[in-house]
Amino acid sequence: MQIEDLEILIADSGATKSDWCLTRKGEIIHRFSGKGISPVFQTGEEIAEEIRLYVQPLLKDANIGAVHFYGAGCIPEKTGLVRDAIRQSFPVDTVYVYSDLIAAAHSLCGHEAGIACILGTGSNSCEWDGTSIVKQISPLGFILGDEGSGAVLGKNLIGDALKNQLTEGLKETLLDEYDLTPALVIDKVYRQPFPNRFLASLCPFLLNHIEDPTIRRIVTRSFSAFFERNVMQYDYQKNKVNFVGSIAWYFSDPLKEVAAEKGIEIGAISQSPMPGLIEYHKL
Repeated sequence: MQIEDLEILIADSGATKSDWCLTRKGEIIHRFSGKGISPVFQTGEEIAEEIRLYVQPLLKDANIGAVHFYGAGCIPEKTGLVRDAIRQSFPVDTVYVYSDLIAAAHSLCGHEAGIACILGTGSNSCEWDGTSIVKQISPLGFILGDEGSGAVLGKNLIGDALKNQLTEGLKETLLDEYDLTPALVIDKVYRQPFPNRFLASLCPFLLNHIEDPTIRRIVTRSFSAFFERNVMQYDYQKNKVNFVGSIAWYFSDPLKEVAAEKGIEIGAISQSPMPGLIEYHKL
């Protein structure tokens, strides 16, 4: 088989879900979604089982020549673990594992310089010179950082609701809509696994009530903190600031408003990095 006949498997995995795409010469052959895969929360064995049970069966007839896996938590110390887990299902020598931040940079900036940001369940950012990350402010996770992320927006929303900081009636509407009680919220946040996913799941409520001043304040304050504590430490006056992720996509209007107030020029905003990654890895 000629190398041009081989297919490329690209995966983009966040904390909540993963996006898989099989391509040949930049054309999509098969694309599907699955649960999030992260070496932060899963062992190598758990990742291998997830791929074996839910990914490999959908690609049994594929002629895969290379795998490019981009994932949250794929720091250098964890890339070998993820690579070995992938190879248990796909006998491919060429397996590359990158961080989700590299996914954002490859997708949004490609080979050009720029600032690449993620606003999804978590948040992250970097300054990209066209080939590598030249500066990165650590996101620190949703307890210490992750400004502008779904987890932090959800945390601030439920916190303001339970502290009676929302417009009258919104607290009850929120708790009823998500079938929550204060005790259940405490359990989900402090005792159950993946509290960041639970908190991010509350974001549709913010979007649906974005015109309410107490809701809009939560969103704009978090975006302002994201810019001030992260982006404004990069060379943002010379580079456009690009975004990928569901929060950036759905809350693009307030995001652009806050950026304009701070003299920041927004470039591309994409819901998913996958289209840009397909283009980046086109043979």
